[in-house]
Amino acid sequence: MSTDVGLDAIFFDIDDTLFSTSVFAEKARRNAVDAMLKVGLRSDRETLMQELKEVIEEFTSNYDKHFDKVLLRLPEEATRGLNPSILVSAGMTAYHDTKFRDLKVYDDVYEVLQQLSTTPLVRGVISAGMTIKQTEKILRLHIYEFLTPNAIFITDQIGINKTNPKLYSRVLTTLNLDPKRTMYVGDHPRNDIDPSTSSAS
Repeated sequence: MSTDVGLDAIFFDIDDTLFSTSVFAEKARRNAVDAMLKVGLRSDRETLMQELKEVIEEFTSNYDKHFDKVLLRLPEEATRGLNPSILVSAGMTAYHDTKFRDLKVYDDVYEVLQQLSTTPLVRGVISAGMTIKQTEKILRLHIYEFLTPNAIFITDQIGINKTNPKLYSRVLTTLNLDPKRTMYVGDHPRNDIDPSTSSAS
């Protein structure tokens, strides 16, 4: 299964490689905060954004109760007389609505994947994060049709995180790939490039 470029497989990171995670996340979080204010939360936008940023840093982006924690950090008068579940639901709904509308790949991604899909290359993903979140991105970004179905690897599913070279070794072993004929495309030297290179040593 070789190609004229000497490769048998190519894998992609998802976040900030196929789409701008940081730009999307900022927009989705602002929309969420605005929605919470619209249903009566008594605060100002920048205070809420700062609290949300701190919650995400402290509990990680994979935590599923960010907005609940934000409410706990606010003065009591911010939520007095309001149903906290309505406030949280408003934030979550706005966040997910932004996903439906605005989650898009970089401009050249489809062109590249389309070209690769005409070759015999294994085309896969190696991505860090919660399984359901990362696989949802694959579907919402409309890239699944270009991927080899058994070449999708999410750290949560495997039990090995990205900075550990064992992750990449596991992928190579699972698909019986030669590291010298396999490419990984990522955006972060420490998280993506260094460990994947180490696994090939």
